[in-house]
Amino acid sequence: MDNSAAASTFLTDSLELELGTEWYKPPCFSCAVDNRGGKNFCGESYLCSGALKRLILNLDPLPTNFEEDTVEIFGIQWVTETALVNSSRELFHLFRQQLYNLETLSQANCDFGKVSNLHYKADSIRQQCVTFLHYVKVFIFRYLKVQNDEGHVPVHPYEALENQLPSVLVDELRGLLLYIGHLSELPSINIGAFVNQNQIKLFPPSWHLLHLHLDVHWLVLEILHMLGEKLKQVIFGHQFMNLAGDNLTNISLFEEHCENLLCDLISLSLNRYDKVRPSESLMNHHCPCLCIKELWVLLIHLLDHRSKWSFSESFWNWLNKVLKTLFEKSSDQRRPSVPVIQSRDPLGFSWWIITHVASFYQFDRHGVPDEMRQIESNWSFVEELLKKSISIQNSSFSISWLPLKGLSNIIKSPSSMLEMVKTCCFDKQDHNLCKSSSSYTIFLCILAKVVKKAMKNTGPHPWKQVKGRIYSKFHQKRMEELTEVGLQNFFNLFLLLAAVVEVEDVASHVLDLLSFLKPAFMTSQRALIWKGQMAFLLMYAQKNLDIGILAEKFSCAFREKAKEFLVSKNDEMAQRQTFWTLLSIYIDGVQEVFETSYCLYPSHEKLLNDGFSMLLRACRESELRTVLNFLQAVLARIRSMHQQLCQELQRNSVDLIVQSSLSAKERHLAAVASALWRHFFSFLKSQRMSQAVPLSQLADTAADFTLLAMDMPSTAPSDLQPQPVISIIQLFGWDDIIWPQVVARYLSHFLQNSTLCEALSHSGYVSFQALTIRSWIRCVLQMYIKNLSGPDDLFIDKNLEQAVEKEYMEQLTELTRLLFKLSEVKSIFSKAQIEYFPIPEDPKKALVRFLEAVGITYGNLQTLSDKSAMVTKSLEYLGEVLKYIKPYLGKKSSSAGLQLTYGMMGIIVKSWAQIFATSKAQKLLFRIIDCLLLPHTVLQQEKELPAPMFTAIQKSLPLYLQGMCIVCCQSQNPNAYLNQLLGNVIEQYIGRFLPASPSVSDLGQHPVLLALRNSATIPLISSLKKCIVQVIKRLATENLQYMVKACQVGSEAEPAAQLTSLFRQFIQDYGMRYDYQVYSILETVATLDQQVVIHLISTLTQSLKDSERKWGLGRNITQREAYSKLLSHLGQMGQDEMQKLENDNT
Repeated sequence: MDNSAAASTFLTDSLELELGTEWYKPPCFSCAVDNRGGKNFCGESYLCSGALKRLILNLDPLPTNFEEDTVEIFGIQWVTETALVNSSRELFHLFRQQLYNLETLSQANCDFGKVSNLHYKADSIRQQCVTFLHYVKVFIFRYLKVQNDEGHVPVHPYEALENQLPSVLVDELRGLLLYIGHLSELPSINIGAFVNQNQIKLFPPSWHLLHLHLDVHWLVLEILHMLGEKLKQVIFGHQFMNLAGDNLTNISLFEEHCENLLCDLISLSLNRYDKVRPSESLMNHHCPCLCIKELWVLLIHLLDHRSKWSFSESFWNWLNKVLKTLFEKSSDQRRPSVPVIQSRDPLGFSWWIITHVASFYQFDRHGVPDEMRQIESNWSFVEELLKKSISIQNSSFSISWLPLKGLSNIIKSPSSMLEMVKTCCFDKQDHNLCKSSSSYTIFLCILAKVVKKAMKNTGPHPWKQVKGRIYSKFHQKRMEELTEVGLQNFFNLFLLLAAVVEVEDVASHVLDLLSFLKPAFMTSQRALIWKGQMAFLLMYAQKNLDIGILAEKFSCAFREKAKEFLVSKNDEMAQRQTFWTLLSIYIDGVQEVFETSYCLYPSHEKLLNDGFSMLLRACRESELRTVLNFLQAVLARIRSMHQQLCQELQRNSVDLIVQSSLSAKERHLAAVASALWRHFFSFLKSQRMSQAVPLSQLADTAADFTLLAMDMPSTAPSDLQPQPVISIIQLFGWDDIIWPQVVARYLSHFLQNSTLCEALSHSGYVSFQALTIRSWIRCVLQMYIKNLSGPDDLFIDKNLEQAVEKEYMEQLTELTRLLFKLSEVKSIFSKAQIEYFPIPEDPKKALVRFLEAVGITYGNLQTLSDKSAMVTKSLEYLGEVLKYIKPYLGKKSSSAGLQLTYGMMGIIVKSWAQIFATSKAQKLLFRIIDCLLLPHTVLQQEKELPAPMFTAIQKSLPLYLQGMCIVCCQSQNPNAYLNQLLGNVIEQYIGRFLPASPSVSDLGQHPVLLALRNSATIPLISSLKKCIVQVIKRLATENLQYMVKACQVGSEAEPAAQLTSLFRQFIQDYGMRYDYQVYSILETVATLDQQVVIHLISTLTQSLKDSERKWGLGRNITQREAYSKLLSHLGQMGQDEMQKLENDNT
């Protein structure tokens, strides 16, 4: 047909059906929805199937159904194109008969054993009835012809019947509606389902009857709508008349049925409303069944659609008309067909039903929720309800079922108070406002809407009327009677008025009203009063107004409370907490004022008075964190505003007026910055060596002040001038007395700012990189200082990184990464001919590499001037390095700290040996050796070294020996003290590290001998070996002397037999292998006790002969000469023995 062809252009994907399907099951109401699919309605519903959209777009209701020549309806075959014309009354009669059968079936006893059989019978009846009504729709769309009035032209009998069909349908539909009656008249039924063993839902016949009634009521509306759309004219019925005595038409029947259906739906909702607790009204929906909900949505779409394209009324008008009947005391004006609806609470119910129904507007024509979908306005009826709600002038506005909990929840912060007021001022309110807000909040929303609308239409006069009425309600007595909730509502009301109209006038009046409050009430409710005042301050800031009036009084109150807080420092916690609650309200609010202010006025400086100076001195750690967070936020805001101001001033197109305004803003900004320096920086400066302030925050805040000094140097105090940036860095980054945790974090901020680094590079302060490197070295060396209070063995055999706080280690790693990007560090690695150096993640390894690179760089320099400058620079890197490591050397020593100290200083001594060879650096070397290797503890030979110190020296001693030996070899001025120092070190430790057993393998691990093994150059090996041998000889001689003297005690003039026996055994064991060494040792013994050696002459001579006999080479002239030298020290007995050897021809 033409209509079908034209309508096909409107098809969308959502409306296309599976054309390959022979029969598409007609849509119907169903509660059997599977929520797991995320759908709100059943797939067979009128919404999800696309039936509603096809109706609205005037498309074929079921394009794939009823296409055969015949169709089976109620078990009988009918000709598809003529059945409704030829047998309409018979078909409707069969429909009523099937409906009667279902009613009879629903009265049967439905226990679990019969439910399956009854379900399928009832479902079959229902499907037949629904199919018939859909057939009527399809017939109207496809086969019904528009009547053609051409006078008295003879027509075919079928055409005559066809012309009468629309009127017949109106009559039959009217009769059908009379037959089924009202939805509200159906008996109570169980809408639940049984579930069989196959998990198939089985419903009782009563369920099918209810849903068939719903289908009939909706499909009658569809059919009447389609008749009007198809014929484009009024269709009169022949059998019935309307209630006014006029002939029934399709339009009047549609309207009558629509009104009856809405009455039925409201009646069902009333039944639920009467059973719901007021507190649960928003949680419990008014729809007893999902299909009832769908019917509401269908009515909304259909009625609103008809109102746009015809003179029909909209959905809200239909609903409002029915709801108004709830308030009518007599039923005289009601039509007899409209059911009488009575409610015990018509006002509360009306608010409840329109609230829930409004939420249905979110569903589109497919039943898919769309929160952005526009809700049609129903403001006119809401206004009527408001008038009924406040029927008596000045009475309280309330809705019985709205939640009261909102009244008792005092808003926590000024910003949330202001945000709530702003929400009330929105032109478009949230759909869920009534679910989350109190009656008072809804009242504020309505007040804002009314005032804004009135001012828009008629100017400020309505506002003056409203202001007069509201202001007159608040006087001294009323203010004194306010409860906490009342005071909250007082602020909300006046904040709303300030937001909508005149903020300055309202704020001034609020201050006047607050002055009426008694001191006792002010004390108990001061926190809420401060929140309200701060909310007005925030509103001023957001509207870019001067906050002077409010800031003056508020900041004075803050100063007084800060003073009381300082005085109560040692008082009980409850009182301190009361003060702190107020102070934190002020702090948080002032922070928001600065963050939301577009520009600053002189009055902003008033908010930062000396109350903060007193507050900082009284704060504990947790409170300090809050204040410093506030300070950091304000500093960041000041800098941001200053940068923006500078950009505006740099524009060439700025005229003189604008430039003058910008200059004034700059002065205001400088005044606020000066207040921050005055009231905060002095406290930070005093806390540099304290742990009262969280170290991380101390560093962060100091860094923020450094950046402020860079941007606005003139605002810094005089004691930091003339170079405030360098002065602050000296205080928090380069001073050796500051905690390393502070220094590491502070310098990381400093080095991250390329602008600041570049400014320092061009400031002429050439040492800033060297001083930063020195601080980094200190931070690495002092990484274990916080653990000195632990037990001595706390870190033995553990990962040393566990000894350092994770946060500090991460900060140190970040500082190392940034430091390696400094040009001076890059230059050192470049001159050391290390082109690529991936930055180690371990700061200790990074420091080792840097120290080694410095030593290599010095060694590669050629000119004397370069070398001298490098020595100076290197010493600047180290600074007072012995002070950095001094804490590790105390009584409470840390294993990890000592290992780090000795290891790193050993690297310095070895890698920088050529630097220490200069006279300028030797003094530091002497101090290092004296402090670490030759302290008083070591010199006390009778005492054992502490275990951590013993281990640390054992591991690092080779580095020191090698470095000292290089210094001795390359010293610019040969220094006997250097050689003596090296000998003393070897002498002190060569005996301390001897193994328990005289094993050669164990002896090889001796740190003194390891220094020889790991030496890289031959001259170094020979020099170190010579020194070691000298020390050993000297020690051996001294030990021999002690031994001989000890044996002489008590032996009088006779040689000690024990000593003689010992040497005799010694000669027998080692005389043949180490003859020269044996003779040398005995020469020393002879100088101490000649008689002992004289008694050994025979043993020595026999050993000589045995040696010559063993080798079989005759006389060993060299050995005999050495032996003769020994004999020459033994007087006449020695001479005699020498003669015997000469005369011996053996």
